[in-house]
Amino acid sequence: MKILIKGAGDLATGIAVRLHHCGYPILMTEIEEPLTVRRMVAFSRAVYEGEAVVEGITGVRVQTPEEIRKTQQAGKIPVLVDPHAAIRTAYQPDVLIDAILAKKNLGTEVTDAPFVIGVGPGFTAGEDCHCVIETKRGHTLGSVIFRGSAIPNTGVPGDVGGYTIERLLKSTSAGVMEPVASIGDLVETGEIVAYTGGEPVYAKMTGIVRGMLQQGVNVEKDLKIGDIDARCETSHCFTISDKARAIGGGVLEAVVQFERIYRKYAVIVLAAGNASRFGSNKLLADVQGKPLYRHMLDKLAGLGAFPRILVTGYEEIAEAAEAIGVCTVANHQPELGISHSLKLGLEKCKSIEPEVKGVLFCVCDQPGLSLSTMMELIRLAVNRPGMILASAHGNRTGNPVLWDREYFSELEKLSGDVGGRAVIEKHWEKCLCVETREEELRDIDRRLDLF
Repeated sequence: MKILIKGAGDLATGIAVRLHHCGYPILMTEIEEPLTVRRMVAFSRAVYEGEAVVEGITGVRVQTPEEIRKTQQAGKIPVLVDPHAAIRTAYQPDVLIDAILAKKNLGTEVTDAPFVIGVGPGFTAGEDCHCVIETKRGHTLGSVIFRGSAIPNTGVPGDVGGYTIERLLKSTSAGVMEPVASIGDLVETGEIVAYTGGEPVYAKMTGIVRGMLQQGVNVEKDLKIGDIDARCETSHCFTISDKARAIGGGVLEAVVQFERIYRKYAVIVLAAGNASRFGSNKLLADVQGKPLYRHMLDKLAGLGAFPRILVTGYEEIAEAAEAIGVCTVANHQPELGISHSLKLGLEKCKSIEPEVKGVLFCVCDQPGLSLSTMMELIRLAVNRPGMILASAHGNRTGNPVLWDREYFSELEKLSGDVGGRAVIEKHWEKCLCVETREEELRDIDRRLDLF
């Protein structure tokens, strides 16, 4: 499983080290002039030094795909200067991790890889990534968030050794960085530790210099250029921090979860009904500024990790689905009922992935359904073998429903306009209701439902 990490600073390096120890091949991207304060524990240093060794693991600056391959084969981590991670198209990672830590999303999309992880504030799970890793120090540091966002940036650095804002060193003027103190040096309050643009930068506290930007880099005024640690442990300057390890652990947890479901489950969308109660093809009706069917296709675009099948009799919908890589199956007999679409979808699924462990069945008329809910059902299925996982709100169950493969034969025996509810009722003791927001279960059956 190939992993691409955007960014190679100290926190990104903590992530890379934990993944590397578990045998995952890593590729990291960086900007031409990295601004990593804790550079002695960051692979970004390889950009201007050629190599960077962190806790026995070597990062190497590379320039070509062949160098990437050879570096990985040598047990090292390639670092590529590629500000926009354009290598993604050729490299085709299974997992993309945005660890730039810009406190905002600089362009990462949920479709950039089968599984996309956003690190820190600025990302929303289910929208621009599949999950977010909490980076704020405290009880939830390193948590994996599959719905929502990390705690917003407060602008106040975390407490280290009893100090927060005082421990930061910031440039006093724009210009060239000229360090006076070195990483690992003990400095006193009021001591000059660097010059930026020719202006002195003074320490605001006594402690050890844990981080400092490199000589000659250009900085803007008020940029963080260094970090002082009151604990005065020299080893802390040259080893990965507790924060980076916790974040790396969260990423590793997310990657392992993903690896357990990757291509092991399928998503089948039923979009072939004749919409008799609506009076026309409701899937083409405008809902929140776009055709109803587009809401589901937007979710499917973020589910590239799984075989995706759409059953429909509408050419326009089929063409739109195929344009995003979704396999389509034609159903020209909607009068045979939902059971016919269900069978067509299962038949196609088994031909694509004969060993699939389960299928998430969805309908195409639930515009409020979220990608997060779809992912949650698939993730839960791994630890619920033999179960039926149904979306529910209170006492009401609905779609989507994830079916373990042991129920495929019963689903294939259904006939007429009978869906999986009959099978659920027969095996109610094996059904797990997964609480979902009410608006996600709302479907469009009649024109009045649009208002």
